[in-house]
Amino acid sequence: MNADVLVVGAGLAGLHTATQLARRGHDVLLADRRTTLTGAIRTTGIFVRKTLDDFPLPAEHLGPPIRRTVLYPPRLDRPVVLDSDRDEYRVGDMGPLYAAAARTAADAGVRIALGTRYAGRRDGVSLLSGPDGPLGVRARFVVGADGTRSRVARDLGLDRNTRLLVGAEEVFAVPGVDGPPAFHCVLDPSLAPGYLAWVVNDGEHAHVGVAGYADRFPDGLRRAVRRFRAAAPGLPAGDPPEDVELRGGPIPVGGLLRRIACADGLLVGDAAGAVSPLTAGGLDPCLRLSDHAADVLDEALRTGRPDVLAHYDGAALRTSFRGRLALRRGLAQVRTPAMATAAFALLRTPPGRAAARHVLFGDRSFPDAVRVPAPAVV
Repeated sequence: MNADVLVVGAGLAGLHTATQLARRGHDVLLADRRTTLTGAIRTTGIFVRKTLDDFPLPAEHLGPPIRRTVLYPPRLDRPVVLDSDRDEYRVGDMGPLYAAAARTAADAGVRIALGTRYAGRRDGVSLLSGPDGPLGVRARFVVGADGTRSRVARDLGLDRNTRLLVGAEEVFAVPGVDGPPAFHCVLDPSLAPGYLAWVVNDGEHAHVGVAGYADRFPDGLRRAVRRFRAAAPGLPAGDPPEDVELRGGPIPVGGLLRRIACADGLLVGDAAGAVSPLTAGGLDPCLRLSDHAADVLDEALRTGRPDVLAHYDGAALRTSFRGRLALRRGLAQVRTPAMATAAFALLRTPPGRAAARHVLFGDRSFPDAVRVPAPAVV
């Protein structure tokens, strides 16, 4: 089989990249090992205001707006409550949202192959294994949208994620919310080592989760989630319903990788490390980087010049993450509840609250790409 572009992975990054390329007239094949896009969801699905402002997400698959964030020390006493005068977050119903994005991609002309696993490359041919058996695809470019531990990155000789958190959460319907919808964050290294535990309750669904460094969970990640849920703030009284969705997976927090493109293809989304090192939010970066990827691939296909992919430079974009990488290193050093409690003494001061508001409600997003003119053809 031939294609202009083979996209491996039908998460938000892969779907968006494929759709943008197909809309520009390119032949795109999108392969994903899942047989349905509505299962095996790994993201909480939090969309920040900048994403909601800049991308046409289907409103019917988004929960109510959230303006309040509450930060808790380990003992859950004297939390820091931050309210915004703008709608800061909405949580996507990710199964239907993925399905809608797949329909949009198909309408644009993307060929979607579900239940199809990427099995490597040989002599410039990508090897797939699908319902009808093995298949070789000769594509001009390959896009790795295949997650944190990307096999496409390995086969293309590109950088791979090495700094990872692991996270897990339970998702269930709630009968309502007592007070405004809120994003509750608990900083307790004995519960969530190196990161935080959270409850997102928008009045329709609750997401109760924990993430941290895998080697620091004394009793395992799943047990940490159960322990947190038993005393988590922001939940209605009583036990959760029997219908609980479990999610989990690795989260790259090393910042955007440096080498994310070569003459044969490029990486997007988690495969490229396009996740905020501090907040671990990845939906906004994945969409913005996917737009940049589509621009570069479109130019390379139209001009027949693979050297254009040199413009897709993770090292150049990575410079905008220096502050967040430094804060990530600082958060990783908070190893005891006493240290976290001491940090809250600063958070309760006016400068501390201002800094927290800047991180949580600021207007910054994934940096725009700086294009360098390609060398002239002689």
